[in-house]
Amino acid sequence: MTTERFPAIPPEQMTPEQRRVAEGIVSGPRGGMRGPFNAWLRSPDVADRFQRVGEYVRFKTVIPFRLNELAILVTAREWDSQFEWYAHRRLALQAGLPEAIADAIAEGRRPEGMNEDETIVYDFATELHRTKEVSDATFDRAKARFGEQGVIDLVAVCGYYTAVAMTLNLSRVPLPEGAVPLKRLD
Repeated sequence: MTTERFPAIPPEQMTPEQRRVAEGIVSGPRGGMRGPFNAWLRSPDVADRFQRVGEYVRFKTVIPFRLNELAILVTAREWDSQFEWYAHRRLALQAGLPEAIADAIAEGRRPEGMNEDETIVYDFATELHRTKEVSDATFDRAKARFGEQGVIDLVAVCGYYTAVAMTLNLSRVPLPEGAVPLKRLD
């Protein structure tokens, strides 16, 4: 990775709309402007709309936090998104996702030893990313376990974090000093 393309905009250089959106992000559950937000501020309306979707899919979805983070890790791996992987691997482990599952995803392998819920979310997110659809069997399992809202919430988390991954990759958001980069699988 080379130089970050969208560095932080100092508050005194922000437009009133950028300042309003930035203040909304910082005062919300994230508490900061990490990740894609500095880039998104270049389009304040997009930043505001995305951050609201992100707040829902990260903090309010019907999918349990550990499983939501699993879907985010699948998305980060599919996009080779260094910063997204770095940030959400830690959150997934804190939420109780076994380290062996995260490690297998990082290596591009199907994790062994997943419980039923983990298998449903892994299969759903992986199929959606790789085949651009979900088989009837995978859809039916997800719907039976999480309901129709849960199915849509899984689509939303995969879609939102795809936008995050794209922005992070485009922006070249650097990893913190000492962070181990995710190895590319191509």
